[in-house]
Amino acid sequence: MADMKKAAELRKSPLRTPSDLGDNAVRDLSGALNELLADTFALYLKTKNFHWHVSGPHFRDYHLMLDEQAGQILAMTDPIAERVRKLGGTTLRSVGHISRLQRVKDNDADYVDPEGMLAELRDDNKDLAQRMRSVHDLSDEHNDFATSSLLDVWIDETERRLWFLFESTRRRTS
Repeated sequence: MADMKKAAELRKSPLRTPSDLGDNAVRDLSGALNELLADTFALYLKTKNFHWHVSGPHFRDYHLMLDEQAGQILAMTDPIAERVRKLGGTTLRSVGHISRLQRVKDNDADYVDPEGMLAELRDDNKDLAQRMRSVHDLSDEHNDFATSSLLDVWIDETERRLWFLFESTRRRTS
């Protein structure tokens, strides 16, 4: 009887990875990480958009910086999704799914001046760091030390991007 019940449960959720964290933790953490993943994809695409379309006297510096930052952001996506799966959740399935969960605002403008691009990305990275801290708090609450450890690194990387974008947009005084 127990084997039939277990088999029936597996058919309902065949992708569910066993976890010792409990159903509430899996649900809460998977949901928060999927939102973070959607934001990460959206920020990656916005950063690449600005990388492709930046112009002006600082073109080379901005173009290279945004490419480096986009690569760093993209590098977070697979570990976030894999963490959701390790927890026993399922993750994003489509661009539409991303658009439903993302909190990073798209920028479809035909032209954005370089300072506007950097300022927008600065603010987006600041917001992302705050969201990561919220997910970190949630992972700490559920004793999910592996997620907390990943977030420690990503928060540091995001703060570095924020710092570079801030310094690149700061008005110099004589």
